[in-house]
Amino acid sequence: MRKGRDDEDGQAVLTIDAHHHLWRYRAPEYGWISDAMASLRRDFLPAELEQELRAAGVQGTVAVQARETVEETNWLLECARSLPAIRGVVGWAPLASDNLAAVLDGWSEERRLVGLREIAQGKPAGFLDDELFNRGVRQLAERNLTYDVLIFQNQLPEAIRFVDAHPRQRFVLDHAAKPRIAAAELEPWRTHMHELARRVNVVCKVSGMVTEADWERWTPEALRPYLDVCVEAFGPRRLMVGSDWPVCLVAANYSRWWEVLRQYFAAFGAEEKRRIFGGNAVEFYALP
Repeated sequence: MRKGRDDEDGQAVLTIDAHHHLWRYRAPEYGWISDAMASLRRDFLPAELEQELRAAGVQGTVAVQARETVEETNWLLECARSLPAIRGVVGWAPLASDNLAAVLDGWSEERRLVGLREIAQGKPAGFLDDELFNRGVRQLAERNLTYDVLIFQNQLPEAIRFVDAHPRQRFVLDHAAKPRIAAAELEPWRTHMHELARRVNVVCKVSGMVTEADWERWTPEALRPYLDVCVEAFGPRRLMVGSDWPVCLVAANYSRWWEVLRQYFAAFGAEEKRRIFGGNAVEFYALP
């Protein structure tokens, strides 16, 4: 795999796609893929991912769960063994279950399991306040596992309470909490993002934004106000970039998204870009 793109001082920038998915498509397991997203109703496997990485100049990735099953977590770990570019896996485990410790013990030797995630955006209000769920989250810090927070923007107040309950846990906010870009709404998302960012144990993924914009007519300029808020709130030391591939394909191909990111961050300093495009992901997820 080719080296990273050069920054303005001529040094290669390690690029990590901190958020993508893989799946073998089976309709009953992917009900969220609507008719409007019919192009995603097929397999997305490591061989295709590797081609996309080469074309876009991306050297490493973090594969993230798309189904809430232990079987998928095990499969993603197998994918990581087959494709060295997958440096980490954010899987799923039954966090509210009484046998959570046994499940996590079964992965104790899996160096590439770096974190867990729940599809909280699809859960009823109050899910992040649930005591059994929070009991499970309390087991993660001692195992050096991160937690990805996947929510819609209206769930940010709930997420803030959730983070406050776990001051020792490392969190990453997926897709910048999915702001309403297509509707050109900044508030109250912007206010809540600044409030969440006051918690120093939270970082933010700049990912999944084109799918929150108008799929057919989005422009980099339409994304800029939302990217600006991410930078203002979290700063270059607590941002990481990701593609949300293959979901992003409904609005932009893989290389196009990386072009948008490189264009937006072009004026940032060399060290800031090194952190945003790879260093922060390596540090946060403790990637090999």
